[in-house]
Amino acid sequence: MIAIPTLPQQQNLPQGVMFNAYPDSIGERMSDLVALLKKPEFQDTFSLLYILPTFFNSDLDRGFSIIDYDINSELVSEEDIQELKALNIEFKFDLVLNHLSVRSPQFQDLLRAGDESKYRDFFVDWNKFWAEHGSMGPDGYVIPDDWCLQKLFMRKPGLPILMVRFPDGSLKPYWNTFYQQILYQELDMDDLESITDLDDEAKTQILTITNEAIRANSQIDTINFGDLGAYRQSVKDIVESKRDYLGQMDLNANSEKVWEFYAQTFAKLKSYGARIIRLDAFAYLHKAPGEANFFNKPGTWEYLDRLKRIAADYNLIIFPEVHSEYGRGLHEEVAAEGFPIYDFFFPGLVIDALDRGHNRALLNWIKEVTSKGLVTINMLGCHDGIPVLDLRGVEVDGGLRPGLLDDAQIEATMERLIDRGGRVKNLYDADGKKIAYYQLNATFFSALGEDERKLLLARAIQMFIPGIPQVWYLDLFAGKNDYVAADRGGAAGHKEINRTNLSLSEIEEGLHKPIVRDQLGLIRMRNLAPAFHGQLTVQDTEAHQLSLHWRQEDFIAELDANLSDLTFNIRYTDAEGQMHTKQCL
Repeated sequence: MIAIPTLPQQQNLPQGVMFNAYPDSIGERMSDLVALLKKPEFQDTFSLLYILPTFFNSDLDRGFSIIDYDINSELVSEEDIQELKALNIEFKFDLVLNHLSVRSPQFQDLLRAGDESKYRDFFVDWNKFWAEHGSMGPDGYVIPDDWCLQKLFMRKPGLPILMVRFPDGSLKPYWNTFYQQILYQELDMDDLESITDLDDEAKTQILTITNEAIRANSQIDTINFGDLGAYRQSVKDIVESKRDYLGQMDLNANSEKVWEFYAQTFAKLKSYGARIIRLDAFAYLHKAPGEANFFNKPGTWEYLDRLKRIAADYNLIIFPEVHSEYGRGLHEEVAAEGFPIYDFFFPGLVIDALDRGHNRALLNWIKEVTSKGLVTINMLGCHDGIPVLDLRGVEVDGGLRPGLLDDAQIEATMERLIDRGGRVKNLYDADGKKIAYYQLNATFFSALGEDERKLLLARAIQMFIPGIPQVWYLDLFAGKNDYVAADRGGAAGHKEINRTNLSLSEIEEGLHKPIVRDQLGLIRMRNLAPAFHGQLTVQDTEAHQLSLHWRQEDFIAELDANLSDLTFNIRYTDAEGQMHTKQCL
């Protein structure tokens, strides 16, 4: 038996359970989500709400390509915010540190004014960045020296650049770690006014050929204009002058304007009622030639310290979102600097424990969280995917620093999850070669083989481990993989498998299902039971069992589970000292 003091109150973190959803995940607008949380079935369940960034004006990646941090009036109203505050629900928001949308006011100013833009250095000019550590290639962008290139941490195949057309017609590469797309608009007769020596019939012919090519996503350079080939360059210039973009452009943290923007954004989020700010994609922000440009040290620590000081001005708690192999120990480094951490290890370990009926890997992690005083926000499913990379070990100085699961266990887990319909996201090197699994996209329910007993036990375990439990709305309603949405989303649509919006009729139907009502009961227990403010004791058990006991003074909360047959018992005392029991046989 191991008795371990837990520290959920560190850093003045709020208490209770957190609901996680987009503004339109329930019904059509955030007002429908508010109405759900006001239902009697949800009374005393959630104290916190992590509302995803379609709350703001955005255009890609379901909100993570921010245009600006103003309220998205199509989905959210000020009345919604005030009603949630009246329910004593505190907010968690995202600040996407590394990038902004190409449609942000700052990037649009750059497109409009070019070198004269006051935001010329707000984003990362690729050629300027690499000027002394690479050579100019044939396509107008610097190719970094090979020793630099091999160190780069890539999120997609190819160099992370977007060629941006300036007003003078020149193309300049800007750093673009994540999504990008160049869009061409179809032409009309007015666009060809500058070509004065063509009659209307010839112009109509050019329009037909050009617009067919644009609709087919063909390269303008490859269009065959036949007898009108002499006008190719003129038409190309017109088409290029109307080019548009989608994408998430990396911010230049060497610019003070970027830091002014961060401070203004903290103030705006605080005005909405924010308590916790998740720093999305923070590890990509610090960039330096010859570095991985993912969690560069010490630069990343310097940025985080500066952000912490800004957040303190607004009484905000910030925590960095970082995906990295367990063997690298980055989670411990982040925690040692006084930040809460996202528990990206927990989902895969729960799946492993329930599939194999074995507690070792999961227990090792629970003991580490508690013995080292790690302050966590934990989850099962989320808007993103089920982490895989995070569980791995790494080679260090010729030896292996082990992961929470070994490679064979991870491979076996991935095979099971893929058999259950999951979609895989990988990482690539500079040559476009896969180097590792990154995450598995699936609903957590489908990842468990759509076994309700597994889902309920997984939720019970989550409610009994330290940290703030975060509950994805679709998991609460035992949502299944949405293959149609994933396929409709194309190459970047894998995440849509776990983002299905639930209609009001589906919500009403779900609230009558035992799997939903039983989960709500577990959440209510965790949100209210005094024992969870006390001390956790991890009991000695057989390998197929899990026994987690909490105590604060005379208040208790106990979970005793059998991971093999998925049965479990819960006993807890409420705030009045009344004993409650629940059995799942």
